[in-house]
Amino acid sequence: MALTVETKLEIKELELKSLFETIRAINSNSSERDLFKIYKFIIRSNPNINKLALYVLDEEWNCKTYFGTENDYSNIPLDEKLLEITGIGEYTKGVEFFEEFQKVIPIKHKQTVLAYAFLSGSENVEDEDILELDFIDALSNIILVAVENKKLARKEQKQQEYKKQLDIAKDVQSLLFPKELPYNDDLKIMASYLPHHTIGGDYYDYIPINENKFLICIADVSGKGVPAAILMSNFQAALRILTRRTDDLKIIVGELNQLVMQNSYGENFITAFFALYDKESRKFNFINAGHNPPFLFMNNKVNVLNEGTTILGGFKDLPFLNMGSFEELSNFLIFCFTDGFIETYDENGEEFGEEYLMKFLQENLGLDQKDIHSKLISLLNTFKGKNAYVDDITLLSCKVSSSKNN
Repeated sequence: MALTVETKLEIKELELKSLFETIRAINSNSSERDLFKIYKFIIRSNPNINKLALYVLDEEWNCKTYFGTENDYSNIPLDEKLLEITGIGEYTKGVEFFEEFQKVIPIKHKQTVLAYAFLSGSENVEDEDILELDFIDALSNIILVAVENKKLARKEQKQQEYKKQLDIAKDVQSLLFPKELPYNDDLKIMASYLPHHTIGGDYYDYIPINENKFLICIADVSGKGVPAAILMSNFQAALRILTRRTDDLKIIVGELNQLVMQNSYGENFITAFFALYDKESRKFNFINAGHNPPFLFMNNKVNVLNEGTTILGGFKDLPFLNMGSFEELSNFLIFCFTDGFIETYDENGEEFGEEYLMKFLQENLGLDQKDIHSKLISLLNTFKGKNAYVDDITLLSCKVSSSKNN
């Protein structure tokens, strides 16, 4: 079947107008759905083409539009054999469902195949010039590049929104930590915080209750990002409110568990350690809520503080709630940490571990706390080698010195 020169010129004029209309639609920011409708309309307007199926790669290959086919290609996956096609030709023979097409056009952009256009001509049409494969290739390329640009724009917008969320969460988190920590002859509290990302899930606090009593806390929330930051900010606010009402650690921890459960709907939980010290009575109470047990150094001995309860937010009612206590405690050092520190690995896959940390502390108790923290972080950096940190790292130490006799 041959076309006259006049007919070919008319087709070329129609194709040119179609391209202009397509570009106009793209410039007017038409949706992807509308672009594929325009594409289908233009191809269908060619009387020599009676079948089309356009497969586009998103996260997987999907048929975006089709017409005139025997099969419903919206539910037919692209056969992997067809992914080997790099040039225009009759490659669909022997491939189930796709045998009804005469030609396949791989739509490329910078050597990357973005789509496959399958088509057939009217009866007795075999001439590629009549099928206008070059035009279909060009039109498909224009549409697909526009769609890819829209995807990139959406991705960039999501990244900007995520960055904005991170900035908000970072600002929220910066308000959680105490602005100042006491560091004098009687009471020295030192904290080191190394977030893994822009925002982290760790938290520490020092709360003076009255002139004699104070509370220290270290915590780690599961999950990251804005939800985790908001949950931890609620946790911090609730803790400070509760300590104004009572100094009973069991009541405080029970109320905090309820708060975490209600705010996270069981999707996040918090591990935490709470310690309350009374300088007048020299009594030290603590509750460990599923957190890495801190070390308490006193009288040339070390105690591992693991008594308490389970994680907060895991159960509506805590299955058990115990409180540890030390009497007549006047000179001591308590060292708290999050799992990001001890779960750092070296290049051989060896974990830093609690034993290594305890050994270092026992050998360096005579150092000033600031030096202890500085040396520990330096030691961890050396230990991990080229490995990256995998989690947030928080160190919190509290040293009480008293002139009272035991």
